[in-house]
Amino acid sequence: MERVNIFIDGSNFYHGLKNHIGRTDMNFYEFAKLLCGGNRTLIRTYYYNAPYKKDEIDEEKYKSQQKFFSKLYSTPYLKVRLGKLVPRGNTFIEKGVDVFLAIDMLKYAYDDMYDTAILVSGDGDFAEAVEAVKDRGKHVEHAYFKGAQTGALEKACDKYTPLDELCLKPCFS
Repeated sequence: MERVNIFIDGSNFYHGLKNHIGRTDMNFYEFAKLLCGGNRTLIRTYYYNAPYKKDEIDEEKYKSQQKFFSKLYSTPYLKVRLGKLVPRGNTFIEKGVDVFLAIDMLKYAYDDMYDTAILVSGDGDFAEAVEAVKDRGKHVEHAYFKGAQTGALEKACDKYTPLDELCLKPCFS
């Protein structure tokens, strides 16, 4: 049976849900099962993000993110990988998140932990990591919001799954 690992660029996915679907109350286990399909085995889902520091953001936003992370930690077969948020002007910039995701995709490919990787991101910077994973004989699929795919990932990945409100409907809490 084909083994699948899913790699979710958390911030990218959150903004895609918010901008393209209008809601963010995702059940990540149901989402992983949807992407994996019934004829493959889900090994693990990896979710990459960066947490706010309690003293750098308003309390409500901090509590909301902590509640979200708690929900993720209780999701079957899901591992949370956290980078850092660095203040820059009036906003925050993620640091380390994309590197964690790219390294994990490669490391698990080299360790033969999966046959197919599903990348959930609209960030074309992952194209070189995708090519390196494919060089190990693995397949890489790209799940993206309609209208948000990048040319680099479109060229690099083997298969594509456009995400829209209809296909995601069973995944909402």
